Amino acid sequence: MRKLLLALPVVIFAVFAGLAFVGMQREDPEGLPSAIAGQQAPKVQLDPLEGHVPFAQADLTSGGVKLVNFWASWCAPCRAEHPTLMDFSDRGIPVYGVNYKDNPAKARAFLAELGNPYALAGADPQARMALDWGVYGLPETFVLAPDGTVIMRVTGPLTARNLQTRVMPALAEAGLEF
Repeated sequence: MRKLLLALPVVIFAVFAGLAFVGMQREDPEGLPSAIAGQQAPKVQLDPLEGHVPFAQADLTSGGVKLVNFWASWCAPCRAEHPTLMDFSDRGIPVYGVNYKDNPAKARAFLAELGNPYALAGADPQARMALDWGVYGLPETFVLAPDGTVIMRVTGPLTARNLQTRVMPALAEAGLEF
């Protein structure tokens, strides 16, 4: 019995090391898989955000590739990725915004200061929609196919690296060429 107890820490460490090794062999160890990838976009549940028209479920299936971006004025990485969202909007790719658990006045000030990349936007003050979409932190962006199927999820800000390695290939797969 004593030998078994002495071997237990070694066995626990070996199991942990094996799990860590398997996790590091994923295609993108920094990205989190999305349970909704390949499925229709989850339910849209938005409150109006003053000065903006919220999008509805039908907008997600209206044709054309689109992005759904969860953001907040208090989120520093959201500020960092904002120029990228503006670029997508300038290129004619619809970006739909979901303002997450935010003060409406601060959200309006954020967009007034940095510009508004959102074709349509609404508020998710109780995080009901974020919960359905599997959002765990901000910002998060979902790439949707023209029929509303979720192609991919990007956790964290859209950066030059994940644009080149993940987002642009996903947009090309959805039929959008740059």
